[in-house]
Amino acid sequence: MDYQHDRTICVIGLGYVGLTLAIIMAEAGYTVWGVELNRDFTDKIVTGKAHFHEPGLDERLAIQLQAGQFHVSNTLPDDPGISLYIITVGTPLGPDGKVRLDMVRRVTREIAAQLKDGDAVVLRSTVKIGTTRDIVLPILAETGRDFDIGFCPERTLEGRALYELTHLPQIIGSTSARGSIRLAQVFNAITPTVIRVRDPETAEMIKLIDNTSRDVGFAFANEVARLCGAVGISASEVITFGKLGYARTQLPMPGPVGGPCLSKDSHILVESMMDRGVMPEIAAAARNINERLMIEVAEYLAGQVLPWYPSGAVKISMMGLAFKGQPETNDLRGSTVIPLLAELRKLLPRATFRGYDPIVSAQDQVALGLTPMGDLAEAFDGAHLVIVHNNHPIFQGMPLSRLARGLARPAIVYDFWNSFSPERLSLEDGVRYVALGSHPMRSDLPVLGQPPVLGQAEVMTAMLA
Repeated sequence: MDYQHDRTICVIGLGYVGLTLAIIMAEAGYTVWGVELNRDFTDKIVTGKAHFHEPGLDERLAIQLQAGQFHVSNTLPDDPGISLYIITVGTPLGPDGKVRLDMVRRVTREIAAQLKDGDAVVLRSTVKIGTTRDIVLPILAETGRDFDIGFCPERTLEGRALYELTHLPQIIGSTSARGSIRLAQVFNAITPTVIRVRDPETAEMIKLIDNTSRDVGFAFANEVARLCGAVGISASEVITFGKLGYARTQLPMPGPVGGPCLSKDSHILVESMMDRGVMPEIAAAARNINERLMIEVAEYLAGQVLPWYPSGAVKISMMGLAFKGQPETNDLRGSTVIPLLAELRKLLPRATFRGYDPIVSAQDQVALGLTPMGDLAEAFDGAHLVIVHNNHPIFQGMPLSRLARGLARPAIVYDFWNSFSPERLSLEDGVRYVALGSHPMRSDLPVLGQPPVLGQAEVMTAMLA
């Protein structure tokens, strides 16, 4: 078989993963069809505007559209030149905490309906272990066609996707040596390093382990925050000075852990292994620690505010709504601000909530039930509680002592990211700065094997509908 004939590619699903990959492959010389059901997304894409924030993407998208290398469709195109299909549709968690594969099944059936001898299919969505072989392969095999299939995981960081797609090693896991060689040649056109592993299951496991290991590291940092708070010392100092000049301790700072990958991949790993009678105890415990953090902090803050304002009618400003601030993104999928807001609304039902984020649109803020604020000063003005949720540089460098003068009295500025040294702040009477890891939190909450907190998947589905 002539592997070099893969010049026309169809990328199905133009979300964060699919659209960035499609543009990079178009730049590498491939003719790329991008398929996306959501017409709101495609209406923007065809004008050269992505429906999400990614530095440099709009300009490069417009260039490839104008050059005719990238085409957009709401249905699978009837182009006989297509020889490679790449599936990048979403695999969110359902309300039961288990991964949804219905979109993968639907797209695979659509591909099967026009599959030709000699075509190849790549699954790139994050899935349960065994999905490529046990779900995608049988649907395609029913056609009787001769085809190649593999799993090639997405591994990029939002905010750096265009760079990392051309620099990070690409993992190739195929069911055959022929497919492995073929897909390695395809991806070698965009990145210099391609790693061929023995089968799709190995590639699927690599994806889940990569993200779960990060989740575990962050969870231990959050556990350190709880321990230090109980002792009455600063977790920031313990972590910062404990690893200074000491390479054997590499612990990140504590903070919210969410996003479209870390909020679900540990759950997918647990589900994959429970199907095989094995419980990944560390992975499950880590995810629960990270999800429980929002409940614990909300309870702590409500406990601080209610003695001052027994009615609970307080103004709360939420700063930084995306799941992360560095690199900056407007992505709310899996953002821990969702369960944090839900818990605060439960504990303080008469509170009013405002939002400020330099990237997230006012429309998306309203969808979260927040009143958008135009700038930092407006967000602080009259607030009883200001919560710095993500680590965007604008929050780490803000003139906190000056901004705090606009707060109500008494008031708290709560910082998940330990951006300031309390002793270096000049706060007026009645204003407190509190950072994660400097205060006690409850420890009698459920652990191990729980579904996602507060229905994050359902909330996001409603928001994006």
